[in-house]
Amino acid sequence: MKDYIKKPMDIEKGSFEIIGEEMGPHNFNEEELKIVKRVIHTTADFEYKNLIQIKKGAIDTAKELLKKGVTIYTDTNMALSGINKTALKKLNCKVECFVSREDIKKEAKEKGITRSMAAVEKACEENIEFFVFGNAPTALYKLMELMKEKKANPKFIIGVPVGFVGAADSKKRLEEDIDIPFITIRGRKGGSNVAASIVNALMYMLVKR
Repeated sequence: MKDYIKKPMDIEKGSFEIIGEEMGPHNFNEEELKIVKRVIHTTADFEYKNLIQIKKGAIDTAKELLKKGVTIYTDTNMALSGINKTALKKLNCKVECFVSREDIKKEAKEKGITRSMAAVEKACEENIEFFVFGNAPTALYKLMELMKEKKANPKFIIGVPVGFVGAADSKKRLEEDIDIPFITIRGRKGGSNVAASIVNALMYMLVKR
């Protein structure tokens, strides 16, 4: 039992080498490939290679926002936990998830909506520009509603909610109806871990691990 790899970065390096060997032909450019590989690394699921959609200009837009020290909204504390805090600090960025706040719980109850929807409303009131959805289709729907009502002005969206009710449709609407830079995952797959991995991949383009 002494000959297994113990160093975290060696494990990651070996994992990415295996992913590169096994993922086969693709049309991704260098930066797109970094995102795809990190999603596969997080999930061990090569199907993401065919599901991920990266709108033209999305990576450049995300990097510019990160370089200016943006506040990132995310719909779950799980995604918040998975986003690399050292990289955030180096970029002078921060990440917020409002769903556990008492005022958000109260507002959601009064309005009869999910806490994730109430949290999105709060994020829009605070003029957050960088949105990350890994779990709640209702939150992604709410953001798109607020955009149509001219009550939100996001600059970049990671929309990868997972699930059976609303997840695939919310991402389809994002892809078809929203004309701002985004990264999404078609179909039912996604999740907070996937959302965090995409944010991390973007940050690692700008700062060393």
